Amino acid sequence: MTSPAEVTARRIPVFQMSQAGSSHREIARQLELSRATVARILATPPTQRERLALRVAQAETAVAQAVAAAQAVEAARPAYTMADDETARRWGDALRAAAAQLVSQAGAFADYYPATLADHASRGAS
Repeated sequence: MTSPAEVTARRIPVFQMSQAGSSHREIARQLELSRATVARILATPPTQRERLALRVAQAETAVAQAVAAAQAVEAARPAYTMADDETARRWGDALRAAAAQLVSQAGAFADYYPATLADHASRGAS
């Protein structure tokens, strides 16, 4: 018998691809499922566990993209790039706004995961 966790793990990619705008045919082809299976999965609303798994996957993707963007900005070194004043101002404003949003999100971890962060700090990690 298939466990609920295994069913959830199989259904999540279907929901993710559907949310991203993929057609039933595209989902079926990429995940090697029949179109009928894709339609059946999408006809049944996600369970609470599946909604949580989708949210975790979305957050994982967003954090990975934020880290990649920060690394790309660091590599590009825009502050050391010759640009006109308006462009430099726009870049600086955009980076400060993004940094404020990221600091806010990072700070929320202290509210929701205090033990994890305390353990992290006690190991000397930064």
